[in-house]
Amino acid sequence: MIAFLIELENRSGSAAKVTEAIADRGINITGGAGIGGGSRGYLAVATNDETATRRVLIGGSFKFREIEIVPLTIADVPGSFAKACRALADAGINIEAAFTMTGTAEKNTIAFATDDPVKTRSIFSKKSLARTTR
Repeated sequence: MIAFLIELENRSGSAAKVTEAIADRGINITGGAGIGGGSRGYLAVATNDETATRRVLIGGSFKFREIEIVPLTIADVPGSFAKACRALADAGINIEAAFTMTGTAEKNTIAFATDDPVKTRSIFSKKSLARTTR
């Protein structure tokens, strides 16, 4: 599974333009997050059709890169996300993006885009992090 990290101008309408282009092709955004700072903004999105999303972004001349994401289901309690972030930090793994893919009152599935997805998967497979519940 991959996420598209899209670089945008940090101004009104930038996120709308790219998300509308994706939606106009019948593609569903299944998770994502955005942030702006200074003159630039970034949108990280996962979709239900990576091939079509790639075509839309290339066709629209959007500046983007692809990064593998690793999902982790955690309890919806204080500290769950922090515990996952600390485990990655302790392993020397950099988080490039993280966003909720699905959530309920009891648990959330967070997508982590890191500089080492193989090692991230290994860390997340440990019982102390994976599928933690209340």
